[in-house]
Amino acid sequence: MANALDVLQERGFVEQVSDQDGLRAALEQPTTFYIGYDPSAASLHAGSLLTVMAVAHLQRMGHRPIILVGGGTGMIGDPTGRTEMRQLMTVESIRSNVDAIRRQLSTYIEFDSDRAIIVNNADWLMQLGYIDFLRDIGQHFSVNRMLAAEAYRQRYERGLSFIEFNYQLLQAYDYLHLHRTYGCRLQLGGNDQWGNILAGVDLIRRIEGAETFALTFPLLTTSSGAKMGKSASGAVWLQSELLAPYDFYQYWINVEDADVARFLRLYTFLPMEQISDLCSVQGAALREAKAVLAYEVTRQAHGDEAADQAREASKALFGGAGDRDAIPSSQVPAAELAEGVPLVDLLVTAGLCSSKSEARRLVQQGGAYVNDQQVADLDRVITVEDLQDSEILLRAGKKRFHRIAIA
Repeated sequence: MANALDVLQERGFVEQVSDQDGLRAALEQPTTFYIGYDPSAASLHAGSLLTVMAVAHLQRMGHRPIILVGGGTGMIGDPTGRTEMRQLMTVESIRSNVDAIRRQLSTYIEFDSDRAIIVNNADWLMQLGYIDFLRDIGQHFSVNRMLAAEAYRQRYERGLSFIEFNYQLLQAYDYLHLHRTYGCRLQLGGNDQWGNILAGVDLIRRIEGAETFALTFPLLTTSSGAKMGKSASGAVWLQSELLAPYDFYQYWINVEDADVARFLRLYTFLPMEQISDLCSVQGAALREAKAVLAYEVTRQAHGDEAADQAREASKALFGGAGDRDAIPSSQVPAAELAEGVPLVDLLVTAGLCSSKSEARRLVQQGGAYVNDQQVADLDRVITVEDLQDSEILLRAGKKRFHRIAIA
């Protein structure tokens, strides 16, 4: 079997490794590793999905993941990559988000028979005595070295709170705790976490005299430079209540041609040979590869049934075939439609716009359509006369559709 590090590198997951030869040797045997997730939202998104897929690959190759959900560090907030202090969350909000992320990860990672572990660092961080922590852990950190790190240096110039300054110590302590408790030898994270992860490696070496490793993933952007996991309508959430499976599917089928092969490597489990075959064409022929990408990612996130429905809806709208009933839809009471409903209100009701002001901008910019007819009138009212085959088809931009039927 190929070494897990080589597999991750071949598929494009690896940005930096603290000791390539040492980690490759360690991964010749089953290895316990960990990655942390910030519970600042009730769902992961397409950007964080890259890390989840890396974890799943490692598990499939015989290694044991520890999923750390930062209920403790979430009380502070990571200053990395931020220009201002995070809004502090309530304990109740953090707990709710922790539970939601746990459920979401279970669709990618197998937790039965101790094959993976989920931990919440609030379980040990909230029990720490401050003076003891300073004596036992704080003595191993140099303030000068911490301020030299890019994340802290940028924030220091704008204002860095003392509570945020503690974050690196807490994350390093997490690694130490997991090493002591579970024999964890590898921490994964985004490349912006490189300094924090190395701090944990150094702390374990100083206190335990043990060798551990750090591996970071690239901070992904699309070929056009857009941040991965962001669309015109907002974040590409994995949770269906925040983003419908159809819209999730549409995000992936509409990726840029230059990104298809890379995303197939990162976001699916398809063999590399199959990915090469799918992406050996150019132009319109690449549509099949995009459809495979969209289906595989949607199936993994939302299940076979939701992926099938999203694919059928996409075919119905863009290929002239497929099941139109799979297109996202909602109902409007017959009495309301008889009186007339303002288009801007209906766009919000359909979820194509998040607010009336956004709906008005869509109309003004020429992106609103009713039954494939562009609407330029801000005062346009939708009535029963707009029904075609007992439905009204709304469109926002080129790709986002919604069916309106009578309740």
